[in-house]
Amino acid sequence: MKALILAGAGKIELRDVPIPEVKPGCALVKIKAIALNRRDEWIREGKYPKIKLGAIMGSDGAGVVEKVHDEDHQPWVGQEVIINPNIDWGDNPNIQSRHYTILGMPVDGTFAEYISIPVDRLHHKPFHLDLLQAAAFPMGGLTAYRALFKWGKLKAKKNVLISGFGGGVAQFAFLFAKAAEANVYITSGSDSKLERARKLGAMGGFNYKRQSTLEDLWRTKGGFDLVIDSAGGDQLNNFIKMMKPQGKIVFYGATNGLPSKVDLYRMFWNQITLQGSTMGNDDEFSEMLAFVGKNQIKPLIDSIRPFSKIIEAFDDVVSAEKVGKIVFQV
Repeated sequence: MKALILAGAGKIELRDVPIPEVKPGCALVKIKAIALNRRDEWIREGKYPKIKLGAIMGSDGAGVVEKVHDEDHQPWVGQEVIINPNIDWGDNPNIQSRHYTILGMPVDGTFAEYISIPVDRLHHKPFHLDLLQAAAFPMGGLTAYRALFKWGKLKAKKNVLISGFGGGVAQFAFLFAKAAEANVYITSGSDSKLERARKLGAMGGFNYKRQSTLEDLWRTKGGFDLVIDSAGGDQLNNFIKMMKPQGKIVFYGATNGLPSKVDLYRMFWNQITLQGSTMGNDDEFSEMLAFVGKNQIKPLIDSIRPFSKIIEAFDDVVSAEKVGKIVFQV
């Protein structure tokens, strides 16, 4: 079978490798669709823990169960499934265990024609999605769901600001918050992305490259109950300034690094919470899929490409021009 392998520092290769053995408790899934995440590019660059050369990359995938090891799992055969990429979350729903990892590094992932995966990682595809759409959800959808609902406690009519509309998690957060009937605002460094978000139902947005726009938005809207952010950096203090009393900032990354300072005075006086968040536990994955199914949510897809072109697509996953997920037909 064809599989995308981390071959060396900064080097990925599409290789022929054996179809994996189906072990006890596992199923062999014929992968039909996969999707790229920024994590995949960070792994290529060696900026991720537990790097293992020769591993099959990829965390997002959907396909059809072709074979199972155990007889009691036979009903899965022929089913269209979406794969939960969590491995060993642990017993505490609030935080991952020290053994926790994600498909695609160091455990072999979804960027292959087949994957042997524990049956408890399989979920039925939401009926309103095709496999290409379903493959876009696992990592980004779960991260967004946990940030919004586990930590953000998002309710209808609350004002939520989602930073970096171009990113995959941010776009799922936007779609989920809209489905929850929140008042959704976004940030982006691209005016064209701001306009796209408005057409999709955003109540407003600002270009973070223009400070005056941020300040005007804050004055006009009266502050936010919740901010969902992945960038960090000095922008954090702007978010603190824009919060309503008892507001919450949930961040799931820090691509801009650490802030040079934090406005603790405004934080304690206005009772503002700063909350870190990761991808999410297994129960939240099930809840996310149920939420997607109930609200008939479809992902924003930037492009659909053949699996043979995946290496060339890695540069595009961090492109400022991309809107939505890059999905591949396998």
